[in-house]
Amino acid sequence: MIERFLKQTSFTSVEDYNKNLEFIIPEHFNFAYDVMDEWAKEEPERLALLWTNDQGEEIRATFAQLKEQSDQAASYLQTLGIGKGDPVMLILKRRYEWWIVMLALCKIGAIVIPATHMLTKHDIVYRNTRADIKAIICANDPYITEEIGLSVEESPTLKHVIVVGDIEEAVANSTLYTQHSTLCHSWQEEWQEAPKFVRPSFVNDNEDTMIMYFTSGTSGEPKMVAHDYLYAMGHLTTGVFWHNLHKGSLHLTVADTGWGKAVWGKFYGQWFAGATVFVFDHEKFNADTLLRQMEKYKVTSFCAPPTIYRFMIREDLSKYDLSSLEYCCTAGEALNPAVFDKLKELIGLNIMEGFGQTETTMTLGTFPWMKPKPGSMGIPNAQYEIDLLRADGTPCEDGEKGEIVVRVGNKKPVGLFKGYYRDEEKTREAWHNGIYHTGDMAWRDEDGYYWFEGRIDDVIKSSGYRIGPFEVESALMTHPAVVECAITGVPDDVRGMVVKATVVLGKEWKSKAGDDLIKELQQHVKKVTAPYKYPRIIEFVDELPKTISGKIRRVEIRQKDQKTT
Repeated sequence: MIERFLKQTSFTSVEDYNKNLEFIIPEHFNFAYDVMDEWAKEEPERLALLWTNDQGEEIRATFAQLKEQSDQAASYLQTLGIGKGDPVMLILKRRYEWWIVMLALCKIGAIVIPATHMLTKHDIVYRNTRADIKAIICANDPYITEEIGLSVEESPTLKHVIVVGDIEEAVANSTLYTQHSTLCHSWQEEWQEAPKFVRPSFVNDNEDTMIMYFTSGTSGEPKMVAHDYLYAMGHLTTGVFWHNLHKGSLHLTVADTGWGKAVWGKFYGQWFAGATVFVFDHEKFNADTLLRQMEKYKVTSFCAPPTIYRFMIREDLSKYDLSSLEYCCTAGEALNPAVFDKLKELIGLNIMEGFGQTETTMTLGTFPWMKPKPGSMGIPNAQYEIDLLRADGTPCEDGEKGEIVVRVGNKKPVGLFKGYYRDEEKTREAWHNGIYHTGDMAWRDEDGYYWFEGRIDDVIKSSGYRIGPFEVESALMTHPAVVECAITGVPDDVRGMVVKATVVLGKEWKSKAGDDLIKELQQHVKKVTAPYKYPRIIEFVDELPKTISGKIRRVEIRQKDQKTT
């Protein structure tokens, strides 16, 4: 499959990859037709999706079955008047139908807007009005349907709410069903009754908008990130090269379907490779339960944010048979070296780190032909021209901290977003003079590896020193008491700012929380990194505030501190 879209399909070195990565771009690329339906023709019985949940249910779908079901879904959506350019929001959690609907919307040229199931009425109204949402396809969850129902009066463009699952059982008493029943449709009752699907004569140009994400930003209202149809192709490198997948792979990425990481790890790149996507649908994360699923189904490839690894390595991994596991990756936040080293010690596998944003596919990564450096994001992905810039716009030297940028020039790289939908000002702020500014800080070593420092807004200036939160967090993470931590700055009359650590302790350490442990952690940081970086304030908490994508919301910690000072 990938030979249709790459001039060279395998690489042996960084030099080989950088020199020879080149996409073959069809005139009207559509992932659903050009990849998924082609797999259905060539290898119809190949297993594409293995779905299970915490109730013991299981669905196995071949490429042929996904084609049949997505065709049916596409036809059904057309009967509701949904077609090219119509924005449709999906709030489906990890339900099996999410994969079917994603393909169906691609087939009819509608704009898919995945969203988290944690949205409130305010969030839904904001999305509905900003994007002119025409339809919402949601799970039969009482919370979700109630919040949608409350949003209807303030959402003039909303014409349909399609509920997946038993309406009567779950949402009959919701505002949606009792006050706005004319908008409601039952997926289970209606979709299979649709007529035979006929592929539209024209679906899309490559530059058309295919998918949009409302970023779960660390501050402010979310922006709408618009991606074209080549965004899917941009993830070919994610699945085939970074995840190192092949036809025999069973790949699990831990991600909510409302987060961009879902299409990084549960959709596009994996199916370019012909791998099987493994989905574990569960309500609440538990490391033991997840490891049992990986053992039972013999998962071969695994990707998760650092938070998941932090909890996994605190389990007794000798209790689980993980011999099928061949490859591990991480993204979402920088990986602490201590976590990398511990997993390597326990199961003998490296964690291959990658970096990207909702606005991009993977821009930096550790590839199979590279030796990973614990804590490094890796090197630039050859489909992007990456650089580090000083505040004055000049390039950084090796070892110097700067902002990660993408040099775009006159040709947008495959995988880079189109812009922030209906927000030219925000687009110009981030993307101007031929350069896209990520807002993330890093430094580059003499081997070309990049090392994350934090968001520009997260950098702490204390007594004339610039302190990146990640370097202090990494030092703290080497202490056995610490499960997770977040470093922020607190205003100080003398030093300008002082370093604060918000710390989640391991179960066996919680009873020891107090002044003695604070002093122990402070001394530990002084020994591991430069003494001036140690946290002068340490607060113990049960959990850290995070976005739905698992990123720590340091801004929330800072805002809380400002209210109490």
